[in-house]
Amino acid sequence: MIFNGEMVRALLDGRKTQTRRIIKDCTVGSDQISKFIQIEKKFIGCYPEDVPELIRECCPYGVPGDRIWVREAFRVHSRATDVATLVYKASERNSWTEQTHRVPVAVCNKPATPEKWTPSLHMPRWASRILLEITDVRVERLNAINEHDAQAEGVAKLRGGFWKHYQPGWTQHQLSARGSFVTLWKSIYGDESWNSNPWVWVIKFKRIEELTA
Repeated sequence: MIFNGEMVRALLDGRKTQTRRIIKDCTVGSDQISKFIQIEKKFIGCYPEDVPELIRECCPYGVPGDRIWVREAFRVHSRATDVATLVYKASERNSWTEQTHRVPVAVCNKPATPEKWTPSLHMPRWASRILLEITDVRVERLNAINEHDAQAEGVAKLRGGFWKHYQPGWTQHQLSARGSFVTLWKSIYGDESWNSNPWVWVIKFKRIEELTA
């Protein structure tokens, strides 16, 4: 799952325990979705209120207990005999220890490119340093997010009780975490995406500290 630099830092800081992703190509009418259910262990979906027995959408991100590896921008800084050192763009302003991660050369199939970043979209599994475990999945309208969940989305709290405004070109801060989340969403997906109030997967997770999977 792809996260931008801001949200990667929120994950590392322990501030982000939720993410919202638009339900794409939904075959259920936008005004018909009423609930989501889990069948057995490997199927979570939503169904329309007019035909409640017909499951039409399955969550593509998984169900509670499944694990998600995070994709972020990185580069291969160097390759030694046994290990390759990776640098992560989200952490490049941190100490060398915090911004790097070592992997066995045997799994690193990329050459050392100290000056070239690999976009998050193209990050391979072996380069990921963050592993998440899904704890809950539900479906709701984007605009239904409340203050508590907005904080769980990882928005940054500032001095004086204010919250960060994420859209470029703005100097004022937000008075609430929810207001901050709105600007975060718009900075990524655009104003129209928020205004259209789409149905979204609400995915809760916890970070797995050691990459054991």
